[in-house]
Amino acid sequence: MRVLILSCDTGGGHNSCAFAIKQAFSEKGICCDTADALAFISDRFSKFMSKGHTTMYRRVPGLFRFGYGFAEKHRSLLEEKAAVYKLITSGTEELYSFLKKGGYDAVICTHVFSGMLMQQMLEEYPADLKTAFVATDYTCSPGMPKKGMDYYFIPESSLAEEFIAKGVPKEKIVSSGIPVRKEFYIREDKAEAKRKLGISPENSHLLMMCGSMGCGPIEKLAELIGEQMDADMELSVICGTNEKLRKELAEKFSGNRNIHIRGFVKNISKFMDSSDLYITKPGGLSSSEAAVKGLPMVLIDAVAGCEKFNLEFFVSLGGAVTAETPEELAKICVNLLGDEEKRKAMSKALESAVSGNAANIICEIMCKEV
Repeated sequence: MRVLILSCDTGGGHNSCAFAIKQAFSEKGICCDTADALAFISDRFSKFMSKGHTTMYRRVPGLFRFGYGFAEKHRSLLEEKAAVYKLITSGTEELYSFLKKGGYDAVICTHVFSGMLMQQMLEEYPADLKTAFVATDYTCSPGMPKKGMDYYFIPESSLAEEFIAKGVPKEKIVSSGIPVRKEFYIREDKAEAKRKLGISPENSHLLMMCGSMGCGPIEKLAELIGEQMDADMELSVICGTNEKLRKELAEKFSGNRNIHIRGFVKNISKFMDSSDLYITKPGGLSSSEAAVKGLPMVLIDAVAGCEKFNLEFFVSLGGAVTAETPEELAKICVNLLGDEEKRKAMSKALESAVSGNAANIICEIMCKEV
C-alpha cells in the first residue's frame, strides 16, 4: 500500500496535519509521502502563494478577513468552471502522472486547494484510488471538494450538519478530530517540563504564540502582560519564523528575567506541557494541539476568516476565552494565571472534545478501504 498526502505551503497547520497522518501510516510500516498540491501547477506559483499568504497574515490580516468573507458569501467563486478553480486545478495532468509513476493506492487531502485539484483530476483521469479530505478548521470552508472523495474527516460530530448542508454526503462523513502529531498525546510532568525550559516550577507560566508566522499583536500584548504580571508569573513568547519580531522583542525585554523570547521551536509540545495558560490565534491545528493537551486558551482574533469559527467553537465549549482589545486580553491572561480553579474547568471542557487520536483513526479507515 502506498499513500500520498496532498497539502499546501500556506501556513504551517496543513503541513503539520499532513505530518501527523504520515506518522500514523509510517508506524504501521506503510509507505506514505507528502506533496505540495500547488507545486503541480509550478514551483514558482507555489512559492508565490506561500509568500503572499505569509505577507497577508503578518501585514494586512484585514485583507485575508475580507477575502474569506467574500468567498463565504460567493462560494461559486471556488466551484467548477470559475476562474480561480481553473487556476488551482490546472496541474491535474502533472498530478496524474505523479500518482501513476508512484503507484499510489490512496490520496489524502489536507487543504481545500489540494482537494479541488484531486477532485478535478479524478474527473479528467479516472483512477482506482481511495481518497479522503481532512478538514483542518472547525467549519466547512469554501472550496471544499464535494465530489470524488470517499471520506470526509471532520473535527467534531456537532459540525456534521454544516458539512451535509454544504453538499457532503452524510454516509461519507467521519468525526475523527483534527490530526496532531503523536507527541501531543504524551504529557510530561508540568514541573519537570518547566525546569527543562528554564521556568521556575513554582511560577505560573503563560505561553504566547500566533502561528508559525508570528502574526498578530504579539509585541503589544507582551508589553501589556509584562506590565501586569506578578513576580511569580512568567511569559514565553514564540515568534516562529518571524525573525524580525524575535530580534525586536529580545532587545526590548533583555533585562526582564520573567519574559522569555524564542524564535522558531520544534518542541512546542514541551512548551505546552510547561504552560498553565496559552494565548494564541485560533488556528485549527494550534487549537487542536492545545485541546489534546487540555491546555486552557485565550484566543486572539488576529486574522478572522476560517479562524473565527475555531474561536467560536472553543469559546462555546468552555475551553477558551477571548476579548476584542489587547488591553482586555492582557488583563484576562493575568487574571487566569491567578485562578487555578477556572483553568481546571477549562481543561476539563477541552478534554471532553477529544475523542481519540485523529491520525490513527484516519489511518485505520483508509487501510481497511485499500
